[in-house]
Amino acid sequence: MEERDTSSTTGGLGRRTFLRNLALGSVPLILPSAVLGREVRPAPSNRIAMGFIGIGDHGFQMNLKRLVSEPDMEPVMLCDVDSEYLQRAVEYVESARNVKLEKRAITKDWREVIARPDIDAVMISTPDHWHVPIALAAIRAGKDVICEKPTLTIEEGRVLCEAVRGHGRVFQAAMEDRALPVYHRIAELVHNGHIGKLRHIRMTLPGEPWSETPPKSQPPQFPVKAESIPPTLDYEMWLGPAPEAPYQPERVHYRNPAGGWRYISDYSGGMFTDWGVHMGDTVQWATGTESTGPVAVSGKGHFFTDGLFDTAYQFQVRYRYAEGFEMVVESGGTGLRFEGTDGWLEVPRFGRSIQASKPSLLRHATKPNETHLYTDYRGEHRNFLDCVKSRRDPYFSVEALRGVSNVMHIGTIAMQLGRPLKWDPGREIFPHDAEANTRISREMRAPWTL
Repeated sequence: MEERDTSSTTGGLGRRTFLRNLALGSVPLILPSAVLGREVRPAPSNRIAMGFIGIGDHGFQMNLKRLVSEPDMEPVMLCDVDSEYLQRAVEYVESARNVKLEKRAITKDWREVIARPDIDAVMISTPDHWHVPIALAAIRAGKDVICEKPTLTIEEGRVLCEAVRGHGRVFQAAMEDRALPVYHRIAELVHNGHIGKLRHIRMTLPGEPWSETPPKSQPPQFPVKAESIPPTLDYEMWLGPAPEAPYQPERVHYRNPAGGWRYISDYSGGMFTDWGVHMGDTVQWATGTESTGPVAVSGKGHFFTDGLFDTAYQFQVRYRYAEGFEMVVESGGTGLRFEGTDGWLEVPRFGRSIQASKPSLLRHATKPNETHLYTDYRGEHRNFLDCVKSRRDPYFSVEALRGVSNVMHIGTIAMQLGRPLKWDPGREIFPHDAEANTRISREMRAPWTL
């Protein structure tokens, strides 16, 4: 059954600022279960035992804190490659739950979490290059998974889907946008045809680190260098399947605006994939293309050069869909606009109110005979816990993650090759294009594999 709420949206805050405020309790949009009147501490047999893998800034503020607020979740094990992050998380859990964690509940090696038979599910909040390898190990060990997004390659999405369905596990891609009323509403309006036949979509994403204004030249770059590895960090495990590389803090630590792994293609796809998955998911939701995708892509991008970063900081990418509409993705903002034969709808900036070509669109209430898109305004964490119990698919399924990640990956490949590409979303290949198809997957450093 669909969950609805009448809470306010983000009020125009940037996504990370909004989410940080949410984690600190200053934005009353997604509420912990205790506030909603649930039993304070369910019986142990009704609690979901969880392990947490990756508890850096987002993993701690948005995922660990949020799940610890749920009384039917039991934090059994904490894992991070940095002992400073581990210590912070331990202190928080012990204080919030009034418990003393055992030594075996703390580790730098995620494989120890997966090996615990008493853990039902895991929360994965690592950099992108670790998302799918760890998720696959957990799924194959019989555990349910909630994992940050996106995938790192097209191949990863296919293998992940096969594992989730083959092993019958619950998988939630952590996507807060589907719990925000503004995106749920615009998706339902478009999905139900209230702007007529869809013709054009415009999506804007931040370009250079944390900027919504396209730069006139390359943003500041970091030189590649080698520094001493801090004694608190297991750097070899941090690298994992990524190529061997010298340690420097700007490579590993994701700090606004200094940069970090997000802008290095060995670990992520820059703002194009990070924000692109957020905005692009609403596009999929609204257009019913979660398990399909575009059939052609072209575009250009300006990439960081001569230093540590190498992802695109400025871009314009055009997609064509078999359903008859086009989408343009540009750097410079966090907006989303749908244009149809009978009008348009737009969220001009992340979390802002919907604007429309005519006021009647905004007054429309979804009717019983229309499509009611599945959501849960309490957020992805509560939705995941409920689905672990019911065995229902969460609101952001593994297929949706695979589809939207692929949209951004093929856009990146088109920018890298500098030419238009045809795409077969069913077979997930670039037809008759051997060069482009070499970029569907990538080698992993031994001993790691999918």
